[in-house]
Formats: sequence, structure tokens, C-alpha cells
Amino acid sequence: MNTWLLVSSLIGGALVMAYRVRETTRPVTTRKIVIPPLGMSTGFGMFAYAPTRIPALWAVTAFALGALVLSYPLVKSSRLHVVGDAVMLKRSRAFLWIILGLFALRIAARSYVEQYVDAIQTGAIFFVLAFGMILTWRVRMYLEFRKLQRDAQPVLRYGATSAALSD
Repeated sequence: MNTWLLVSSLIGGALVMAYRVRETTRPVTTRKIVIPPLGMSTGFGMFAYAPTRIPALWAVTAFALGALVLSYPLVKSSRLHVVGDAVMLKRSRAFLWIILGLFALRIAARSYVEQYVDAIQTGAIFFVLAFGMILTWRVRMYLEFRKLQRDAQPVLRYGATSAALSD
């Protein structure tokens, strides 16, 4: 693996961790849940460039691996809860370790796959894998967010807070 690729991956991993810590200090909104996968979906434009195209079976396999296996730790370590009249993301100590583990797995798997597939197609495979992982994680987070909003709606409508109800 190229040194610049490793360094850029390390920087990307550090940014994800910093963003995640920051994310737990602000209320969650529909926009904050939906924008990352929507923004990432623009990356599928890379497949307009012929050398990035991969066989459909590879794409389906990569997406399924990301959606069914790699998203699981993210889903399990991301919990939302109501604080006052806002839905917040609970900070999880395990999340940072999960991100580091996924990062190490990605580096190792990418190094292995690059032995058999050229670098451009390897990038395409890992993009599809990451998209499957992030899409599943965010869809589940959105469903949990909507449930919390729906459950808290009568409380919020009458001006009471979740703290007042627990007394």
C-alpha cells in the first residue's frame, strides 16, 4: 500500500472520530442523519468512468457485507435518547474502538484485495462496501429517531420534559 494512501486513511479515520465525538454534544435532527448517505451517494458517479466499473456480483457482495456485517457494530454502539426536548446521541466508549477496528480491517482487506484487482476497482469495491455499511447504520438510526420523536410528541406538545415525567 502506498504511504500517501495510508496517511490519507489515517487522517480520514481521525476526522471520523473527531466528528463522532462532536456529534454527541448536539441534538440529532433528520437532516444530520440523512445528509451523510445522500452526500456519499454522489460517489456512485465514479462508475461513469469505465475503469472503475466492477461486476454486479462484486458490487452486491460488497454492499451486502457492509450492510449486514460491518454495519452491525455501528448500529449496536449508536443509541439515541431524549434529553429535555431534544433527541441526543449517547456517547459510547466502544464506538471509538469499533471505528479503529473497522479501519484496521479495511486497511488489511484492501491490501489483500489489491493483489487480485487493480487499485481503481479496489476503491470502487470498498466504496460500495462503505456505502452499504453507512446506509444501513443511518436508516436504523433514523427509524430509532422517528420512534423517539413519536413517543415524545405528546410530552413535547404539552410543554413537559422527559425529566418531569420520570418523577
